[in-house]
Amino acid sequence: MFERVTDKLSQVFQKITGHGKLSEKNISEALKEVRLALLEADVNYKVVKEFLMTVTHKATGQEILKSLTAGQHVIKVVYEELTALMGGEAQPLDFTGRGPFPILLVGLQGSGKTTSAAKLAAFIHKQGRHPYLVPADVTRPAAIDQLTRLAGEINIPVYPTKAGQRPEDIASDCLVAAGTVGADVVIIDTAGRLSIDQKLMDELLAIRSIVKPAETLLVADGMTGQEAVRVATDFDQTLDLTGVILTKMEGDARGGAAMSIRAVTQKPIKFMGTGEKVEAFSVFHPERVASLILGMGDVLSLIEKAQEVVDEEESQRMLKALTKGEFTLNDFRQQMTQLKKIGTMESLLGMIPGLGKLKKLREAQPNPKEMAKIEAIIDSMTMEERYNHNIIDASRRRRIAKGSGTSVTDVNQLIRNFNEVKKVMSQFSKRGDMTQGLFSLLRRAGR
Repeated sequence: MFERVTDKLSQVFQKITGHGKLSEKNISEALKEVRLALLEADVNYKVVKEFLMTVTHKATGQEILKSLTAGQHVIKVVYEELTALMGGEAQPLDFTGRGPFPILLVGLQGSGKTTSAAKLAAFIHKQGRHPYLVPADVTRPAAIDQLTRLAGEINIPVYPTKAGQRPEDIASDCLVAAGTVGADVVIIDTAGRLSIDQKLMDELLAIRSIVKPAETLLVADGMTGQEAVRVATDFDQTLDLTGVILTKMEGDARGGAAMSIRAVTQKPIKFMGTGEKVEAFSVFHPERVASLILGMGDVLSLIEKAQEVVDEEESQRMLKALTKGEFTLNDFRQQMTQLKKIGTMESLLGMIPGLGKLKKLREAQPNPKEMAKIEAIIDSMTMEERYNHNIIDASRRRRIAKGSGTSVTDVNQLIRNFNEVKKVMSQFSKRGDMTQGLFSLLRRAGR
């Protein structure tokens, strides 16, 4: 996420960190390159102009804090203004008053509305509320089936939309139906088009007048850059949006939409989707996104993700097992599962300050296909073999290889690497750095 603009900005700031004093020339030269980096990131040119005027004003003529170098001072100003540009702080959903609270999702076809509806429902459910999903996109029959299937996967009730139902009738009935299942939030997935037309807007206005939504959220494809900003402006003029959900952010190397939408529309980005899985959805925190864009990582989001999926009691048990040399293949398999829930290794590295920029470390990431092979091998073992791999003789290795669709050589390599790296993990765990040892094993085993 934002890799391209992050790399360019990092290069800019590296050039000025060696200066002992701030001068207008230093700032001017650096900000010219910042301007170019932002324009290449597809940030709205008016937004770039106003942003740089503010940064220049705040950075010029100020005394550098004693603990900061000149370069760090400029970075601090850019970070603060970038955070302000994207809204300053996270904007919660408006659940004031009495429920159920309707949330209207709108957007163009292909932006990810249906998937976002399910992700938003899962997110709200974790907050202790009771969402109800409503498929109101009758122009694309597959959308009804898709949302119904997703609702079943996350165990969220869904309105039984019938073939031929008018969107206005669905809007009228869904709030009553939500009450019968005890729902307090109603998420309505509406129809989209390949482009904005009057028929679409009339349909959305009709639904909006019936349900009187607490939130009208535009679902926009973050990878489309300035096109997403234009779409947001057009939808906002007709529907008076309350916020935006940016999707496909995991593939957004530029970041133009994230840095422009709030400034152009004055409407906050409330959530962002970072993958296909339901869990790949989070609150949009401007300060954390600004930190990511500047290559400073996002440790808070990493901690939050870890807290959601990592069993603290189980982790403590594994740590004790490591220090005693009792870490097993079964423990390793569980750790792999927990790491996958948090995200890809690339996304994890990006959240840790400094690591996301290290090319060698990115290149050293485990091969996903090899990791899948390791999982298959361990899954083909009996529990006795997972807890004591020393009993795995030649005949057992042949059985495991056959059951996992791999070769005996693959099984031998995993066991050999596990034995070697377990010693390293034990050393790291005694120093309190279990993660480094685990990463070492993942990297070695995934070759």
